[in-house]
Amino acid sequence: MSEAQTKLQIRIMPVTPLQQNCSILFDPETKHACLVDPGGDADRLMQALEQLGLTLTRMWLTHGHLDHAGAAAELRERTGVAVEGPHADDQFWLDQIEDNAKRYGIADLRNVTPDRYFEDGETLEFEGVRFAVSHTPGHTPGHVVIHNDEMKVAFVGDVLFAGSIGRTDFPRGNHQQLIDSITGKLWPLGDDITFVPGHGPLSTFGRERQSNPFVADRLTGYAGTEKQAPDVGEQRTTKRYT
Repeated sequence: MSEAQTKLQIRIMPVTPLQQNCSILFDPETKHACLVDPGGDADRLMQALEQLGLTLTRMWLTHGHLDHAGAAAELRERTGVAVEGPHADDQFWLDQIEDNAKRYGIADLRNVTPDRYFEDGETLEFEGVRFAVSHTPGHTPGHVVIHNDEMKVAFVGDVLFAGSIGRTDFPRGNHQQLIDSITGKLWPLGDDITFVPGHGPLSTFGRERQSNPFVADRLTGYAGTEKQAPDVGEQRTTKRYT
């Protein structure tokens, strides 16, 4: 394994009643940490960092929904760490976190304006390891995926799940855009990429291309490789997430 593959570690901590997968990405040597999608439970996240002996130095958001961004403002106040991402097209979601949290009966989530937005194709750096940003609209217009080729990992937010895809019935959601984002931006990264979804278990792009009833190769007509998904028929009754 390369240095980049072994340098950083990941711990996943579900937060909020919606059980959103907040990722704690950290360097075990420097003890610096990056939170990907700190959606809520700020006290629990700070306690987890303390238990691991980590200091928060970065915060990245994949999109603006309350369960992915709801704790970012509070954590910024408590640590002084900047909030980065998502794409600017999701600011309207970040502006209504508090109102939407009330509808779900979730307290202590706050609206947030990032210190900077992400752009498609830009490169992020954390502890000497570079991550790429891909703009992946469909679930939300400003959704991004953050990925690293050497670590073979992608933080995909609510674009893709094990056996499912993100909802597109929210304001400015677009089903065809979402399918295009998955097949055009994620599949070319490689079948061996393990992805951390916003909810539920981890999977790989290769596994989803074979069997996901929404975006398997045979259903979407994706022809990026010679592999074809098995016939999954019209099975569409899998779980959908926020």
